[in-house]
Amino acid sequence: MSTEIQYCAVVLLAFEPVWLALTRPERAKWAERVGEIGARHPQVQLSWFDADALAGSYSDFVLCHFHDLRDYHFLWEELRDTELFSRPYVKIFNVILGIERGYEAYENRA
Repeated sequence: MSTEIQYCAVVLLAFEPVWLALTRPERAKWAERVGEIGARHPQVQLSWFDADALAGSYSDFVLCHFHDLRDYHFLWEELRDTELFSRPYVKIFNVILGIERGYEAYENRA
């Protein structure tokens, strides 16, 4: 069993009406930019999900898998430095953070 801790963060996002006012090509450019930022942080595995038709209070969520909290933090710092968050087009609604099989890590600690 690996002793490296695997974290997962579920980042709940709420996109603002100003985001929906953008054209689809404009939104596609932002998606490309977010992909480029994500690529600069390969230590964080990202999976993006649409949820607006399925949830009431948030529109999207991102699953982030990582081993080092700094890697995750640095990714979100870079994202928050963009207009996505300063305009804002999107707000972080909530974050759920967990340790995969944390009870086993505790029980197997040295």
